[in-house]
Amino acid sequence: MNNLQITSSPHFRATQTTRVLMQDVLIALCPALIASIYWFGLKALIMVAVCIAACVVSEYLYRRLMHLPGTVTDLSAAVTGMLLAFNLPPTMPLWMAVIGCFIAVVIVKQLFGGIGKNFANPAIVGRIALILSFATPMTTWAVPNGMNTTDAVTGATPLGMLWDAGSELPTYLDLFIGKIGGSTGETCAIALLLGGAYLVLRKVITATTPLAFMATVFVFSWVLGGDPVYHLLSGGLILGAFFMATDYSTTPTTEKGKLIFGIGCGLLTVVIRLYGSYPEGVSFAILLMNIATPLIDRVTTIKAFGGAPANG
Repeated sequence: MNNLQITSSPHFRATQTTRVLMQDVLIALCPALIASIYWFGLKALIMVAVCIAACVVSEYLYRRLMHLPGTVTDLSAAVTGMLLAFNLPPTMPLWMAVIGCFIAVVIVKQLFGGIGKNFANPAIVGRIALILSFATPMTTWAVPNGMNTTDAVTGATPLGMLWDAGSELPTYLDLFIGKIGGSTGETCAIALLLGGAYLVLRKVITATTPLAFMATVFVFSWVLGGDPVYHLLSGGLILGAFFMATDYSTTPTTEKGKLIFGIGCGLLTVVIRLYGSYPEGVSFAILLMNIATPLIDRVTTIKAFGGAPANG
């Protein structure tokens, strides 16, 4: 009888912790990090290192100042820093990147109560805040090593080239391997797909949202007369689909909700890309759908059998 223990439910404990999940995300981002260093040099590594350090320090100092338990060991701040760095040009002044890190960690995450309580993805909001505050540095792109250029330091992204009828567009192969201008970690499609596949195989995420997101962009851009492959491989679509549109705190919990979320992100992305004043729409699309997440959860959550209606 000594082995009999009676406790309150739930009785099943998952082996995955926040730290383990965040560690898997960091591992999944490593192929894209390696690709960014290869194409953009040490400035890409410096950008990632500075953003991770800024996010970790911001979280540590805030929680210390507020006399709250430390949380930097769960690695969520490190993930935010790495994702934000991947969304920034490698040539951007580092002090601007630090401001974005502060906004992401302190204002978006900690002021709402910390991990699991933020209404939007911190890295997404950090990037949007920097776009609105520092438009020129945020749209000044480094030319990757090996491009056919001699003196150029900056160049347009593939989506920016679509707006310029006279630009020579990169090949599908260039888009796939990352030999294009863009943000630090969003250019190499194959590296991001490998990382996304790792997360799915490790059951950190399900494939519902990423596949719905990318399939919607492919189909909708084709219907509206665009090049679907070009839109699929350009910009931050794959990075956003696998690593930011799957955030536990800010996206729906049900599979049906995840499907709706992914389709909504895809539709908004294409509309912004084709008809908006900014060539990239992934960040804004995910943020808008983050805001809609509570409503999506409300209409897709299955009611318990025999339970009373939500309104009493």
